Amino acid sequence: MVAVSGKRIWLDGRFVDWSEARVHVLTHTLHYGLGVFEGIRCYKTADGRSAIFRLGDHLRRLYDSAHINLMQVPFSREVVEEACLEALRQNDLPEGYLRPLVFIGDGEMGLNPGGNAIRVAVIAWPWGRYLGEEGIQRGIRAKVSTFSRHHVNAKMTKGKTCGDYVNSILAKREALLDGYDEAILLDTQGLVSEASGENIFVVRDRVLATPSTL
Repeated sequence: MVAVSGKRIWLDGRFVDWSEARVHVLTHTLHYGLGVFEGIRCYKTADGRSAIFRLGDHLRRLYDSAHINLMQVPFSREVVEEACLEALRQNDLPEGYLRPLVFIGDGEMGLNPGGNAIRVAVIAWPWGRYLGEEGIQRGIRAKVSTFSRHHVNAKMTKGKTCGDYVNSILAKREALLDGYDEAILLDTQGLVSEASGENIFVVRDRVLATPSTL
């Protein structure tokens, strides 16, 4: 993996230099993991223009995730959408990766963040294929993880919540330490659920199948 870097980041309503996009060490989300985000791809098309994949749908899920986690985003979807477009421009990226992030700032500590500010960032950077070009060309080795996907009754799993990814990190690290490229997680009933950072699709007899979202 290549270290992430760029020129400008949108933070709380304005663009700042990449190195100036900082938060306090007592930022609530840093300690307790309550935040939401999206991962959005922008591709360069055959005619040389740029196309963001389903930007509106991603931002709708971002706001739905915030609602699920009782977070009121202080900016409208239209403002964040324009910030995503401008982040690509400010970083001179005809294609790349967008990360809108909603998180709880510093102030009160403990499980109740109280009146801590809800903060929003949009970051854009170049990011190639998640499993690398070689993985696309030659395939990868995956193992069934000893970690299970979160049970749907444990929390609101349809929200794309920062803290949920500890589970995925552990599954991924376990797979790499065991000599594999990726982990496949089962649900609590032992059925195939997802990989650490991807959905799973199987093509058999020209039919596409994927695990249910329920």
